[in-house]
Amino acid sequence: MSRSRRFFALLAVLALLPGLAACSTTVAMQPAEGANDPACAQVISRLPQSISGQERRWTDAQATGAWGTPASILLTCGLEAPGPSTLPCRPFDGVDWLVDESQAAENRYTLTTFGREPAVQVYLDYAEASSADVAQALAPLIRDYLPATGQVCTSPADASPAPTP
Repeated sequence: MSRSRRFFALLAVLALLPGLAACSTTVAMQPAEGANDPACAQVISRLPQSISGQERRWTDAQATGAWGTPASILLTCGLEAPGPSTLPCRPFDGVDWLVDESQAAENRYTLTTFGREPAVQVYLDYAEASSADVAQALAPLIRDYLPATGQVCTSPADASPAPTP
């Protein structure tokens, strides 16, 4: 190879290095049992490029999404719709979410859609990303593409007392 060709080849490689260095690794995840549901495909194909300042990353499992480096938001679509729960249920922009705060000491919440089938579950590091940002970014997709089951959030105050004999 001539000296000038080697020089241009070296320049081409050097020009590619910054782009290659910026690539992040794929996030390893497990698909949900219902990951092949067409409704999940509709949601996943429309996921936002960023949520709460965290950039989207590639995942290695069907019907999943991840954001942040390291990943601070992990989404899985295709779960069985949850039934009644004692977890707090919070409506946000037309979507009800069960909120599991059992790992709050580690800055982690789990949000699961309630009243949608299939269900979506999001693991969130709230030191890095806001649950309100996550709910706001995902609500339009969930409303538009995941069918409502008719179940809605209620609070204990909404329940009527049992009749007395």
